[in-house]
Parts: sequence; C-alpha cells; structure tokens
Amino acid sequence: MSETLQTIEGIEGRMESFQANFQRLIDEIQRAIVGHDEMIVDTLVSMFSGGHLLLEGVPGLGKTYLVNVLSQVLGLTSGRIQCTPDLMPADILGTHIVNEDAGGRRVFEFEKGPVFRNLLLVDEINRATPKTQSALLEVMQERSVTAGSERFELPSPFFILATQNPLEMEGTYPLPEAQLDRFFFKLHATFPSAEGLVEIARRTTGAHEVELDVVMTGEELIEMQELLTHVPVADPISEYAARLIMATHPEAEASATAATRYVAYGASPRGMQALIRAGRAFCLLDGRTAVAVEDVQRAALGALRHRLILNFEGQAESIDPDQLIGQLLEQVPTPGSDA
Repeated sequence: MSETLQTIEGIEGRMESFQANFQRLIDEIQRAIVGHDEMIVDTLVSMFSGGHLLLEGVPGLGKTYLVNVLSQVLGLTSGRIQCTPDLMPADILGTHIVNEDAGGRRVFEFEKGPVFRNLLLVDEINRATPKTQSALLEVMQERSVTAGSERFELPSPFFILATQNPLEMEGTYPLPEAQLDRFFFKLHATFPSAEGLVEIARRTTGAHEVELDVVMTGEELIEMQELLTHVPVADPISEYAARLIMATHPEAEASATAATRYVAYGASPRGMQALIRAGRAFCLLDGRTAVAVEDVQRAALGALRHRLILNFEGQAESIDPDQLIGQLLEQVPTPGSDA
C-alpha cells in the first residue's frame, strides 16, 4: 500500500474525532458568545492550523471576550497586553533585573514578560507605537525571545490573538506590513443583529456568569495540528492557490485587472501557506480527506485581505480588499476549467 493511501486511511480514522472535537469547542464557546458563528469557526481554524490571528472591529463587539473564552475552553495559560502609546517592548517581552543569588551576590536575571503564555491577547495592538509593535516580530515568527545573548523558547502551543480598532479611529498606528504578514488570518467582527443584542443583554446583565468547561487540552490541540499536516493536497489544488497569489501581484503576467490598478504589493508566500493550511482544516470539517478548490476559496478572505497593500489610487477610492479578493476568485481559472 502506498504512503498516500496509508495517510488517507489514517486521516479517515481520525476525521470523526477532529470534527467532534471542533464541534464541542464551538458549542462551548457559543454558550458565552452570541453570534459571530463564522468568526468562531475561522478563529479555531487559525489555531488548529498553528497561526496567529488578527481581529478587527469597533470597540464593544466582544473581540477581547472571545479570546478570554478560548483560553478557558482550551485549558491554555493566557496573558494579556493592553496596548497604549507609552507601552514599551520590555513590557511585552520581559527585561533583565538585578537579584541576589543564594550566596548573596547580585546577578542579572531575565524576568519573563506576559508573552510567555500559550495564548497571548494583544488588545488594541494598533494603539501601540511602531517600536513596540515590532517587538512582536520575532515572537510571532520564531516563537522565541532574544534578550542580550540569551534566547528563550516560548511554550507550545503558542498563539497571538490581537485585536485592533479600524485605522480611522483616534490614536491608532497602522501595523507594519511585515507584522501584518505574520498573522495567519485577519477577521472582521461585525455588529450583532437586534435579536443578538437582546440575547447579549440577557446573558450578560444577570447575576450569574456562564461557567465554561475545558473541552480540549493543549496537548490534544497539538495532536490536531499534527493531523492537519498529513491531509493531502493534490498538485492542481496547489497550483490553483499559487495562481490566486500571483493574481494579486500587479507586476505579474497573470495579474488580475483590479490588482494591476489598485494594488501596490500582492500577497506573500505566507499567504500561499495560509491558503493550504486552512484549506486542510476546512476539508476535514466538510468530511473530506483531500483539499478541494472550495476549501482554498473558503480560506481566501481571511488569508489574503491583510496581505494586499493598496496603492495610492486604491486608497483614494477606498477600495475594499474583500471585493478585490472576490474578483480574483471569479477570474482565476480553477483546475479543469476551460478558462
């Protein structure tokens, strides 16, 4: 039996467990969170894929609360950083302090910051200055902190879930492109419906808060992440994802018309990785053992919307990256199409 067939049979045997664990997480989260069903699914897909997440929305939509709920149902250690303009890198990473050892001698020791947790909430990340924002670059990519000549590994699993307010709001600083690219998904928190507002009031204005159960441990989450790495992706699907990425680049021969006009810089190879990794999760959730075109398309908005850097014309006309991605999905030929 070929290695591919062995992999497929192994995935089929664990797919039901994956789906059941995922659904239990959703059910427990929805005991505390009203609405945001798609955002909850995409958040979990990002975490199961091992990626960091950026949540954008106006204040008061439950972005911070979602992160707190996740830390409870996943049984992870959590830390929180409230970003302000006077926040310094040492407030995130930690700093060397003077302590006394057993012999009474003074020694430098590294006091670890809040980043040394499984799940780090970086609240209102775009209210921190660019200097402080850049302190997270190594953390997000290498999952480690370098202080002087020492290197400290972060715990596993490790996720950053950052929230940000729309850039039009007062006191915000745009995130550097290099940092945006390190987020696996960028999701939008939308305003609830009238029925949702009523349910929010019912759940949050009473005398008792919802007590959540731990549904999955960090070790079990790592096992699910490992399972996703074995989900097969056929060459035509990878090539389709690559065509989507190339279509975002205005200088590329296969560039889409809208990208040529409105985009300064297209999606990076990390965008390609996000399409494939998220596509694997979506295919298992849909009960299939190999990634299909619809899985890649389902991942496209979250994976690419923050990786398209608009040019002056695009900014002047307030072009929505989501609309551009929608046009790409219509224009880029799928495997087996006549286009």
